[in-house]
Amino acid sequence: MRVTPAPWLILLMLTTGCAQTKPAEAQPAAGDTKPVAASAPPAQVSAPHVDATRAFQYVKEIVAIGPRAPGSAGHNKIENYIKSHLKGDTVENDSFSAKTPAGEFALNNIIAKYPGTKDCIFVVGSHYETNYPLKNYVGANDGGSTSGLQLELANQLRGKKREGCSVWLVWFDGEEAFKEWSATDSLYGSKHLAEKWKADGTAKKIKTLILLDMIGDADLNVDKDDNSDAKLLDTIYDAATQLGYQSHFFARELAIEDDHIPFKNIGLPVADLIDYDYGYNNSFHHTSEDTLDKLSPKSLQIVGDVVLNALQRFDSQ
Repeated sequence: MRVTPAPWLILLMLTTGCAQTKPAEAQPAAGDTKPVAASAPPAQVSAPHVDATRAFQYVKEIVAIGPRAPGSAGHNKIENYIKSHLKGDTVENDSFSAKTPAGEFALNNIIAKYPGTKDCIFVVGSHYETNYPLKNYVGANDGGSTSGLQLELANQLRGKKREGCSVWLVWFDGEEAFKEWSATDSLYGSKHLAEKWKADGTAKKIKTLILLDMIGDADLNVDKDDNSDAKLLDTIYDAATQLGYQSHFFARELAIEDDHIPFKNIGLPVADLIDYDYGYNNSFHHTSEDTLDKLSPKSLQIVGDVVLNALQRFDSQ
């Protein structure tokens, strides 16, 4: 993923030089103040909770595979690992060949489908491969944390009658650049699947896509992404508020280029849940410091529970 300047930040930079002071605004006369109505608390919904210990165990086992870049033995192992935990589920492989600056690679998006009673779909996704140029890089947070959490989400969806839209879990391949991030060297799997779903009509049934990325950080602070749908973010924040986790969400605003963008480009409502402050000034990201000891089961609990709560809320909208 990559951060791009938010539109409001660009405008601010264009219209201001150094900090300026503004004249103090006139204060209302005594007795003229009006009480501000308190916002109503979000509606309470009933939703399952993830088993954070089990989710973290999945992450441990994924990290133990080692580097998982496309074309490597580790990439084959992580594919097989994910599928081994989805046995008995309806699983689709979206396999394709990607031409990259480093050559041609066989990539595969893994899609697990959990049926609902309505003819509509909610998608929750994350990428599972690690960065190709970085050697000896295990991607505990970046790729590992979300892949493990999604396996636990599958446990909570499996075998349960869902009153509402079906939920599809997607493990995207080829999110990372093979050489240097650009419009053509990034997001290979999500671009392929977005175009496929647009062509075969699946996109018309998708009501929401939530992307998870880098959410295992023990110091969890999920950013507010300007490329995400504002209504979806409001619903996610309501879910976090009900669960008492709102302090972990949306204190900082960024514009993120990530696997949700290709789906936004075909007209789908999308939301990216990402903590892009991993270590001081994001110093652990894409380094050998992205290791298991920086993560926390509690962070997986927070994000997993918020996602499950939000899915229930989407059904009522």
